[in-house]
Amino acid sequence: MMKMLEAAGIPLLVDHVRKADEDNPRGYYEFEPVKAMKDGDNSWVTEARGKVVKVVAPLLKYLPEHQEYKIIFMRRAMPEILASQKKMLERRGQDPNAIPDEVIASAFEKQLDEVLAWMEAAPNVDLIQVDYAALVAEPDPVLGPLSAFIDSDLDTDAMAEVVDPKLYRQRVGGS
Repeated sequence: MMKMLEAAGIPLLVDHVRKADEDNPRGYYEFEPVKAMKDGDNSWVTEARGKVVKVVAPLLKYLPEHQEYKIIFMRRAMPEILASQKKMLERRGQDPNAIPDEVIASAFEKQLDEVLAWMEAAPNVDLIQVDYAALVAEPDPVLGPLSAFIDSDLDTDAMAEVVDPKLYRQRVGGS
């Protein structure tokens, strides 16, 4: 999604500290100060006004209440999330089976439920959920609503061009 928004010409707030690797060959599109929100440091948020910033789900609840947010929430099937995490752990030389999938999935699902409940209740959050698999399979039906959500005439052709189905490697059912 970050690559798509970049292709559409929307300014991003990224620092490229975390370099592209085998897990994310096009980069992570992260901004390191985001990770400090859980420790109470959200001083970077004013710098982000008018830009897109990647914030992982567990950190969303630490966004300051005095700002307005449009959140594009990427949804992916739990088996794909688990497979992706296992592959990343393997590449790092860690045991991907140290914690059973059921335990991780339960924790992720609980976290997801809490984050979605927070976003839906927050008066300063405007939310759109995007299904990752649907976006990769056929971007065009997703891009119209996304453009309307962002309230901008996005270059949806440029956005669709950066979608690379070859990077969708941990599909449900292995297809």
